[in-house]
Amino acid sequence: MSRGIPYITGFPVKPKSISALGIVTFTDGTNDITPNQSQCEAYGYTYDKATGTCKAFKINTNLGANTSNTKNTIRGNQNTTETGVNNTQIMGENNIVRSMSRNNIIVGSDNEISSGINNATILANNGKATTQAEFAIGGGVGSVSDSTDAATYVSRRKTSVIELSGVTIDNTATNLTVQGGDSFINVEANSIIGYDIYITRLELGGTSGTAGNYSYRNIRGAVKIDNSRTMSFVVGISRNIAKIGVNGTCIMADSTTGGVPSISVNVTDRNNVHNLWSASVTIHEVVSTTTF
Repeated sequence: MSRGIPYITGFPVKPKSISALGIVTFTDGTNDITPNQSQCEAYGYTYDKATGTCKAFKINTNLGANTSNTKNTIRGNQNTTETGVNNTQIMGENNIVRSMSRNNIIVGSDNEISSGINNATILANNGKATTQAEFAIGGGVGSVSDSTDAATYVSRRKTSVIELSGVTIDNTATNLTVQGGDSFINVEANSIIGYDIYITRLELGGTSGTAGNYSYRNIRGAVKIDNSRTMSFVVGISRNIAKIGVNGTCIMADSTTGGVPSISVNVTDRNNVHNLWSASVTIHEVVSTTTF
């Protein structure tokens, strides 16, 4: 290969061969050389900072999944869809949708949708959707420094909107679920989550219920999830906005199930009252690589 490629002015090395994995080996005329970024890109190849290699092309390990599903639409460079990803649209760069996910949208860069997450949307940069049907706006670059560059910290930030719902027929405390399904709001260790909840309780029956009575409330607070995933909740505001009848009780609570850390709105009301609950939850999340 190298015989037909001339040296570029200012570079004492040139491409020699390309492996089956797309990795380009350079030569100085005598020895094989692993090129640096400037040498690699000068010859029109792509430099992979994560592996320190120069690549002529990227192996698609998900070819089987992609060829069996033609409904993924991907525009931009360095985007990845893992096995079992269906009906997904990506427009941007360096995004990844993990396995067995469907009906998702990403617009931006360096975003991620976790395995098994469906019906999620991420906009902007460096966001991660970890909850079903989550609408997330990424918080931007991972590394943030002070004005003098004396301190730099790596984190992931996002703002998300998630819809929860559920039904109660007695006074059993109940965690509302995402989209009325069987999951909650997934959270990560070493994070702070501020939450703003608007919740509607609508009475629809029961021997002690009055159809049409309702309450509409707002709860604001925060939760710290430490490195061991222990959660500490602080409520800042809990206020009634409107009601006919009683309020019922609702709080943000730890809903960890099967070892997966999560939070949810926990609700309760009177016995023999049938309630439909609906909560719109906005969360502002900061996940740090520094443990606490």
